[in-house]
Amino acid sequence: MDLIDCEIFDNLAFDIENKALSLLVLIDGIMVKIMVEKRRRFRDLGVEIGTLPTGQYNAITDVSGVEVGHCTVIQDNPNTLRTGVTAILPLGRNKVWSHGLFAGCSVFNGYGEMTGRGWLEEAGQLSSPILLTSYYGVGAVHRGINQLCDDIDIHSGTHPIVAETWDGWLSDPNAFALTTEHVEKALNDADSGPVEEGCVGGGTGMVCHDFKAGIGTSSRKVEIEGETYTLGVLVQANYGDRSDFRVNGVSVGAKIPASEVPVPDRKKVPHTEDGSIIIVVATDAPLLSKQCDRLAKRAVLGLGRAGGFGHNGSGDYVVAFSTGNILNLREEGLHQDIKALPEKDINLLFHAVVEATEEAIVNSVCQATTTEGYKGRVVYELPLEVLKSIMSSE
Repeated sequence: MDLIDCEIFDNLAFDIENKALSLLVLIDGIMVKIMVEKRRRFRDLGVEIGTLPTGQYNAITDVSGVEVGHCTVIQDNPNTLRTGVTAILPLGRNKVWSHGLFAGCSVFNGYGEMTGRGWLEEAGQLSSPILLTSYYGVGAVHRGINQLCDDIDIHSGTHPIVAETWDGWLSDPNAFALTTEHVEKALNDADSGPVEEGCVGGGTGMVCHDFKAGIGTSSRKVEIEGETYTLGVLVQANYGDRSDFRVNGVSVGAKIPASEVPVPDRKKVPHTEDGSIIIVVATDAPLLSKQCDRLAKRAVLGLGRAGGFGHNGSGDYVVAFSTGNILNLREEGLHQDIKALPEKDINLLFHAVVEATEEAIVNSVCQATTTEGYKGRVVYELPLEVLKSIMSSE
């Protein structure tokens, strides 16, 4: 991104409520005080979504073994790029190719692309990373993950999941800039622990409810028959109108007019489309494939609570997997000791996926920052103090 030549002095300070970073900047010989709002997650504003407790990081990585990494691509020459790749490793890097899981998927509205869905629907197994990127990067990312497979000759039965949302408003759609190197960087960046959110990885160029958005995550913990299980959600959010944006039942978008925060006019450019969202659900509760399908279907209820309608031009895809049974795909013989929750006991997981999906979407917006991109287009961040004021007044 092009930056103004400036000298940043060492007198930096947060204001008394830790709302903003105050810094003195010398621009063309003139000292200017700039207040930069500190981006925070939704819960950091003192408001909670739902009633179930979160995991340690309130992230998909609260499910033991799950790792997330990003490769963020920001450049202005020779092409304007605001794009990238996000990698979710369901069992971490050590078992990424050799082991599989029971998994499922759901499509709310199918105006989008997700590779590997046929095998998910056919066999209900997942044995590769899940990669999120731009519409224009699907081919390159799919090729990259296949080139990086540790057994290129047979691919260990893998059918890589590569899912997309469209970032062509802020990133040059004709650059086709993503390569195997970017996929490798995302995989190498993958780790457990806190997950970076907002304008990172596949979410770098995304817009949600006419605010800057991107990657968001959240988690919930439930107790079933004396056992505690964790469910986590990660989203790449790129859909929706300002007027429809709701947070915990509050019509936030309707209370922030375009005169206060400008609305990008991307919907005026043919074709008129509504954007998309990818939702990845992980849980350590022992579920079979069909149960993962059921979990994936419920995730869109969280999308609906945030203001998503599955419009005609929206690609709304969900992948759900369970780490409760680990399948060794490189050994002969039967899969042993398979466990599964009874159907009558999974209602709390349905509640968890709805709550976590809604909060992950809100976090994707809260953590994103104002971004200028392709053709000088600007998408503005959601002002967090305004959000906090709206929520506290309800």
